[in-house]
Amino acid sequence: MHRRLGTALATSTVALVTVVATASASSAAPADKPQVLSSWTQTSASSYSAWAAARANQGAWSAYGFDWSTDYCSSSPDNPFGFPFNVSCARHDFGYRNYKAAGTFSANKSRLDSAFYEDLKRVCNGYGGATKTACDSTAWTYYQAVRAFG
Repeated sequence: MHRRLGTALATSTVALVTVVATASASSAAPADKPQVLSSWTQTSASSYSAWAAARANQGAWSAYGFDWSTDYCSSSPDNPFGFPFNVSCARHDFGYRNYKAAGTFSANKSRLDSAFYEDLKRVCNGYGGATKTACDSTAWTYYQAVRAFG
């Protein structure tokens, strides 16, 4: 009788551990996903840098289930007049796609658009004179487009 009870307890324990492990493995992304998403979508250069580092090492963040896909600047040129806006557009897409998936897009859209504009201006800061002026003007146009149509 003790042998049957021991076997039954052992089987039940293994089954319980399996259920708990399966539930843990299939559960949603880590609880801090909203905080991580927020930290990568702020207007600061440090936020941009943290996102860029994570984008370069997406596998380390796979448990979070972030959508890293991008079409860059959609139907607008990624590098208008030679200004490399493609990575700024990729971060903007990251914010839009992940906040939409979280159901909190409308509460964050304005900040995402502002972060996009700041990213574009950082690109433009690498230029001087008339080239910087042209870049800043193009950045403003892209910003106004996402504010209105994004």
